[in-house]
Amino acid sequence: MRSIWKGAISFGLVTIPVKLYSATEQRDVAFHQVHREDGGRIKYKRVCTVDGEEVPYSDIAKGYELPSGEMVILTDEDFADLPLSSSRRIDVLQFVEREEVDPIYFAKSYYLEPDAQGAKPYVLLRDALESSGQVAIVKVALRQRESLATLRVREGVFVLETMLWPDEVRAPEFPFLEEDIEVRKQELSMATSLIESMEGDFDPGEYKDAYREALQAVIDAKVEGREVARPAEEGAEEPAADLLSALRASVEAAKKSRGEKAKAPSGKGTAAKKPAARKTASSKAGEKKEPAKSRSRKSA
Repeated sequence: MRSIWKGAISFGLVTIPVKLYSATEQRDVAFHQVHREDGGRIKYKRVCTVDGEEVPYSDIAKGYELPSGEMVILTDEDFADLPLSSSRRIDVLQFVEREEVDPIYFAKSYYLEPDAQGAKPYVLLRDALESSGQVAIVKVALRQRESLATLRVREGVFVLETMLWPDEVRAPEFPFLEEDIEVRKQELSMATSLIESMEGDFDPGEYKDAYREALQAVIDAKVEGREVARPAEEGAEEPAADLLSALRASVEAAKKSRGEKAKAPSGKGTAAKKPAARKTASSKAGEKKEPAKSRSRKSA
């Protein structure tokens, strides 16, 4: 990794020099716009809409358009005079419980590495913060933009997560929030059962970007001159008759995928399935076929 910023954590009277690294990267397949006929790259020119002339980068400035259509032109000198007091500091403002920070505010994650002379105070603050179970609220300026951020510990390293300002988070204004939608107790109970049946420890390694892998396979096939086989489409499942039936079916499917034997949910229909639980050892040989028969009689 290559550091993209150097500064210092300012914690009271303690200063910890650090380097900043991007903690994440987008793994995507990159494309260029090309001419279909010969594969030539497409280039764009920077043309002024007033005189029609091509403009070099050295003559380009930032402009802010007024409601009247007039343009306010800002130069590098204008930006240099702005009061970014924390331009090279990560100022610790306060410490809060992790649950107090809504994840919707998070924007981008960075790793912080200490310089050689800052290793000891870095480890000291890291251990103290980790043992407290809290996160630090800090202010930092990156790329000429001041942001709030949190400072937390991950695998022995400080992670700086920049945050959006409160006025940058949109309020959810949807019509259904004003409607009086009734949820039956049995439906809520079944939804809770579905959540419980899908509980587990989160392991991000279990998931993959299937679209990116398929796209890369298409590209590889083009390179090798092979025919590209289209994967078989999965058959569409018929929609359930009502919400409760869909939830019940979802619970049973989730348990089946985990190798668990489906159990009758609490509520209506429980009594009808009790005799099946009292089967003797002599009838176990036919257990695999029995559920299929009962389902066919139920759907008739």
